[in-house]
Amino acid sequence: MHDTPLTKIVDELLRLRRDASGTSRHRSKPEGFGLDGALVGGFVAGTLDPRGEARLADQVARLLPFHWVLPNTLTEEMTQVIDHLGGQRHLMAWLDRHAGLPRLVARLYVFMGLLDQFSEEAAVVTALRESREQTPYPAGLEEYLVPETDDETLAGLAFKIEELLGDGLEQKAVELALSTAAWLHEAAPRAAQLDPEVGDLGELMEHTREDIQASAARA
Repeated sequence: MHDTPLTKIVDELLRLRRDASGTSRHRSKPEGFGLDGALVGGFVAGTLDPRGEARLADQVARLLPFHWVLPNTLTEEMTQVIDHLGGQRHLMAWLDRHAGLPRLVARLYVFMGLLDQFSEEAAVVTALRESREQTPYPAGLEEYLVPETDDETLAGLAFKIEELLGDGLEQKAVELALSTAAWLHEAAPRAAQLDPEVGDLGELMEHTREDIQASAARA
């Protein structure tokens, strides 16, 4: 990812959504998903070649939507990868270096982190609620929004993006993310009027859309 305000605050956003209101706790890992222990061992030992590392990155990306429900063995292997990289921020940076699904998943998880963060900003929630007085269902969000807009709305959309990823519906996850970012971008000037502390919302959404579109084109 290029150096944008988005990447500068990525540490604040990437907690693998442990604090999010919606999670994958109720889901189970699909058959055939897993980590190759030999790839994990080679990666941690520093002996894995670029092709093997790309395969491992793809496996990690496919498992992330199920991080709540991984069996102990997979959790241990995933932890080895994360610890070797130096933490969750570096996990996302590592995934982002691998074109295709890993990069797309990394950028969508950064966006989900933003949605979780802005769910807690009253000015943003108010701006979105006001925008729906003019347009009750913004383009692309008709099947995802409930009538009421509150502090669960953005977190709920983040959960839906993660759920679509877990179902293998990457294109639908991208479409939902881009529609949500466009809605936030439109509401950003009003949110900044209400609270100058969220004045970078519009810029963040613009960079986010560019990042996701670029990664989706190669996924």
